[in-house]
Amino acid sequence: MASSIGFRLSRLPHLWRSILDRRLAPLGLTQTRWVTLYHLWRMGEGHPQCDLAKAIGVEAPSLVRTLGQLEEQGLIERRACDNDRRSKRIFLTPKATPLLEQIDSVASQARTEIFEGLDEEQLEKLNEWLGIIEANGLAIQARDQQGSNA
Repeated sequence: MASSIGFRLSRLPHLWRSILDRRLAPLGLTQTRWVTLYHLWRMGEGHPQCDLAKAIGVEAPSLVRTLGQLEEQGLIERRACDNDRRSKRIFLTPKATPLLEQIDSVASQARTEIFEGLDEEQLEKLNEWLGIIEANGLAIQARDQQGSNA
C-alpha cells in the first residue's frame, strides 16, 4: 500500500503540470516560464534571483535563461541589489498582471476539476497529511545533508 502511495505522490506533480501546460499553451507560455512567473507573483516582488530559484526548486544558473526570456517578453525586470550590484532582484512589469490573472484563472479551474469528488473537509485533511509528509521529507533531507557534510 505505502509503495503505491509513493508512486501516486510522484505522479501528481507531473500530471498537474501537464494539465496546466496544455491549457496555458495558447498563452504562449512554456512550463518553465509560467512556473517562474507564478512563483514570483506568489512570493511578491523584489526577491533575489537565488530566492526565486530555491522556491521553484532549480539552480540559480538554470533560472537565468528563463528570466532573460521573460525580460525579452517585457514581463519582468531585473534590477541590481542596492547592497550587492552582482545580485539581481526580480520585479514583475504591468504587462505581466493580466497574464498572471489568466494563469491563475486556468489553475483555479483545473484545481476545481482535479479535486472533483472531494468535499472541503476531505481537502483540509489531505492538506494536513501532505504537510506531515512534507515535513518528514524535509527532516530526512536535512539529516542526510548533515550526514554527508560530516
